Amino acid sequence: MEDLFKPGVDPPRGTAQARCDEKGRLKIPVAFQRFLEAIEEKDVFCTTLDKRTARIYPISVWKRNQKTMHELKANTRAAADVALIANHYGADSQLDGQGRILMPPLLRRELGLENAPVWMEYFRGGFTVYSESLYQEKLVTAQDGLEGKVEILEQGGLL
Repeated sequence: MEDLFKPGVDPPRGTAQARCDEKGRLKIPVAFQRFLEAIEEKDVFCTTLDKRTARIYPISVWKRNQKTMHELKANTRAAADVALIANHYGADSQLDGQGRILMPPLLRRELGLENAPVWMEYFRGGFTVYSESLYQEKLVTAQDGLEGKVEILEQGGLL
């Protein structure tokens, strides 16, 4: 996915806590704001693909996703279904001068993000936004058998 952005622009690492306020404005963490500035994108598309997490895509990445869904020949039904969900819950937004984006009302209500703390991470060209409860659930699941998972990765070259 490195070819999505300018050479030398690194996406943010780690997770960051943020908050979606009562008006649906999500305050984007500084590292994520800097990333959007570095790739010269203020316009984003906010949606969900799985009805569990929100995804915030720089508009250039979302356009690439739309093209992929449109041109997918192997499973047109899957592409049409995912596009329908993405468009139903999604909307364009723009990073404002205070580092916030407006999350679509239907999306934030469906995912329990309204007036709540959230967790964010960069993944596959955009930002994933987790509700507090889903993030805690995923942490618990990730820890199950963690020692074995680390061993597998170390055998594969993890330092």
